[in-house]
Amino acid sequence: MSNTKRTGQTALYERLSRDDEMQGESNSITNQKQLLESYAKRNGFVNIYHYTDDGVSGTTFDREGFQKMIKAVEENKVSTVIVKDMSRFGRDYLKVGFYTEILFKEKGVRFIAINNGIDSEKQAESDFTPFLNIMNEWYARDTSRKIQSIFRARMEEGKRVSPSVPYGYYRNPKNKQELLIDKESAKVVKRIYNLVIEGYGVTQIADILTKDKVLIPSAYAEIYHPENNHSSKKRGIEDPHFWTPTTVGYILEKREYMGHTEEREKEPIQSNIRNTRRS
Repeated sequence: MSNTKRTGQTALYERLSRDDEMQGESNSITNQKQLLESYAKRNGFVNIYHYTDDGVSGTTFDREGFQKMIKAVEENKVSTVIVKDMSRFGRDYLKVGFYTEILFKEKGVRFIAINNGIDSEKQAESDFTPFLNIMNEWYARDTSRKIQSIFRARMEEGKRVSPSVPYGYYRNPKNKQELLIDKESAKVVKRIYNLVIEGYGVTQIADILTKDKVLIPSAYAEIYHPENNHSSKKRGIEDPHFWTPTTVGYILEKREYMGHTEEREKEPIQSNIRNTRRS
């Protein structure tokens, strides 16, 4: 089928995970978009639509951009899907195979992976696709094992592995393994614990801090310690002074305030703090 007969969307899909970011700029969303658009225009594809996922692993298919593209495919709005390579599409060979070998064929969607030389309209090239899918899944699993091994070694040495820094602390610029006390936010932490000792519950404490216009932890970090913000997308904060019982409870359950270093996931602490009320 020639491009001129295809009147649906030309879906250009870009994906970047945090592991990809470590490999340099070549996989960046901007570079992927430029590559895909250039290829599409050079080969006469029209009705171009971008579907993007930034900071999402290829081992999961519960990605916002990807799911929007699949929905458009299911609604017969897409005629061609183009990706930079198979790993951008996904790293689970069974699920990748379902989409590319079953769903896309049922919907008459042409699939192209530029760097792998794959084009579903060229049978000889598409026959190699299943092997690439298996190799991509193996790569993802191998990378995961290596990362876990590195984290385990660091934990055994007593080093921090989490990029997050508890409210009330900041990372020593000269030694990333050392946390220093942030005097202003530490006052708020101490105040919260003192209010609990006085008999206040988490809802009452949240109301007090909100009334006193105390900056919530995320708003405080954004202003005074932006280097601690590891989110791939900065979220807008509607009210920087609105404390919730959940935020207060989270602070009260942090073992770091007792001098411990938390590395592994732990079971939630069962506490009656939430049920206490001032008499």
